This record gives sequence, C-alpha cells and structure tokens, in this order.
Amino acid sequence: MKFTCEREKFLHSFQIAASVAPTRSPKPILQNVKLEVSGDMAQLTATDLDVALRTEVGGLAVESPGTMVLPVGRFGSILRESSDEKLSIETDGTNTVVRGRSSEFQLPAENPDDYPTVTSFNEERYHEVPAVFFRQLVRRTIFATDNESSRYALGGVMVSFVGDEIDGVGTDGRRLAWQHGPAKSVGGHDNEGMTTIIPTRAMTILERALAESDDEVQLSVRENDVLVRSRRMMLYARLVEGRFPKWRDVLPNTEGATSFELAVGPFHSAVRQAAIVTSDERRGVDFTFGEGKLALAAFGAEDGQSHVEMPLAYEGPGIVVTLDPRYLSDFLRVLDPAQTITMTVRNAETAAVLRTGDGYTYIVMPLARK
Repeated sequence: MKFTCEREKFLHSFQIAASVAPTRSPKPILQNVKLEVSGDMAQLTATDLDVALRTEVGGLAVESPGTMVLPVGRFGSILRESSDEKLSIETDGTNTVVRGRSSEFQLPAENPDDYPTVTSFNEERYHEVPAVFFRQLVRRTIFATDNESSRYALGGVMVSFVGDEIDGVGTDGRRLAWQHGPAKSVGGHDNEGMTTIIPTRAMTILERALAESDDEVQLSVRENDVLVRSRRMMLYARLVEGRFPKWRDVLPNTEGATSFELAVGPFHSAVRQAAIVTSDERRGVDFTFGEGKLALAAFGAEDGQSHVEMPLAYEGPGIVVTLDPRYLSDFLRVLDPAQTITMTVRNAETAAVLRTGDGYTYIVMPLARK
C-alpha cells in the first residue's frame, strides 16, 4: 500500500478521527486510526466502542490501495510537526514509512484485521436535517449539559423527532437550552415515546466532523444507539441511559411577565464586565430593569464591586433578578453579536427566559438574593 497526500488536508481529517480514539484502553488497537485507501480517497475510522467515526479525505495520489492502522500519538505528531506540503505514506504490513522532502519516519505496523468492525449506515428510516441548522443545534445545547453529575441522563443532548420537526434539549438542572427546527422524516422515522439522549462527547465530535460543504445530515435513532451520516462522515454512538427530566414541565409560564429586547453584543459585554468581581463564593449579579436602563451590579466579598448600565426601552416598575453571569455568557457567546434577543422576567424567584427569533429558548434559574 502506498499513496501521497496533502499534509494539511490529511491532518485535518486525521485529527477529527483521532479525537474518538481513547488515550488508554485495555485494547491497544483502539489507540489507532484505521485507514482504507482506494481510488483517490482515504477512509479514516476510529472508535472507543461507545462512539465510532468514519470520515473521508480526497485528493490522494494512490500508487497501490490497501488498509493500515496508524498510531494516533506518533503519526499525529509527524503530521503536525512536518513542514512539507505533501507526504508519502506506505506500508508492507511490518513497517509504516512516512517520507517528506528531507525527512523519513518508520513506525511499526499493526494488523488492520485486529481493528473492530464499525457499524455502517444502512437505515431506511431516518430524519434529514439541514447540516448548518444541525451544527447550530449542537452548539446551542451542548454547553448546558452536565457530564459531572451522578444523573447520567444529563450528560447528553435529548433529541426528539416528531413529524417533520426536531427538538434538541440540554440541561444541568440549573439552566436549560432548547433548539427547535425543521427535519424531514424519511420512511416514517420518529422516536415519539422514546428517550433519545446523545452523549455530549458524541455531539461535540459531530460538530467538528460535519464539513462546511455538507448540505444534509441524516439521523437514525435505534433502541440503544444512533447513527448519523453526512456526505463524507458517519458516526455511531451508544445512547445515554437514564431518565431525562420532563423538560416541557419546567418551561415557566411567561403570561403577565415583562419582556425586554436586548442586543446580544452590548448585553454580553455588560455581563462580562459585571462578572469581573464575582467569585466562586459570590457568583450572583443583580439585574435591575427599570427607569430606561438595565443596571448590572455585583458585590464581591474581597474582590470589590461592579456597576454597569446599558439603555433599555422600559420605564415601568423596577424588576430585580439575580443570575449567574457564567450561564448568561454561555448562552450569549453562541449567538451572533448583531442579533437581538427577548429576555422575559417576572420577579426574583422565577426563572428568566431568553429567546431568539429562530426557535431557540434558554431558561436560567435565579440565585437567592443576599
């Protein structure tokens, strides 16, 4: 087997696949990426047995096709540290040789037949989602999940397919991020009545693996796992077990509450400034709406005080709510700074609700005021 590749292009695909491979494993073969070359394409596969990814890279000059496994650590270092535009890679089954213009590396080769078989996407029932929207759904929900809680069901994004719609929800019990949008059902696919929680790690890998050129993403939910496919990528992931909260039940009733229009960029700047004097012991920032302005104030026991104001089209009675600025920043940083959001608050004891105009809702529980 022998081929020549563009180093930067190959490195990008290799790093995406390598992010799935475990750094430690009782099965050392898993600490490799499997490479299958034919035509002018290479297919890279990696798995830790819970998540598996297969991705493609083109533009290869192939002298002889074949299969090999490449060690994530050493081969990845060669790709990163080399300054060559192109690299030649070949194996005789015993050694793998990587050559540049003025460099050569020899690595021991392992038997590719020892690499576990990864499931392929052969489903006839699935949902088709615009790739740009799906990446947005992932980015807008994964930050709200909780991988450190003993409640394992919170360590992933709950994905629901009903009809031609998709909902993605992430929560850690203190805040909730919900993205709603379009998804075309093919073959009658839906998961109504099922709890489908895709691990946060798998969703993060998906966001990286989806190419800018991808038009659609196909997702097929099965009883214990999910398969996701785009034009040059396929991902398999075991679903997270456990009971996901009845998230629709925690959506606060906003009837009678007060709503404010806020520009993302200035609001995020004000939140970051107010948060400068907060600490792990005193996280809260007081948000006071009234008198034509929004005033943000924080009081640190040893770190001083902050007071930041921004204009607000509201002259009604003052409303004060104390929120964790970290949670607001997480929400605001995944939005376009030029975007406008609607923030709805009722009082100091009720959750704040933030919405965009494209189906995105974020709920933050208030902190006790001191």
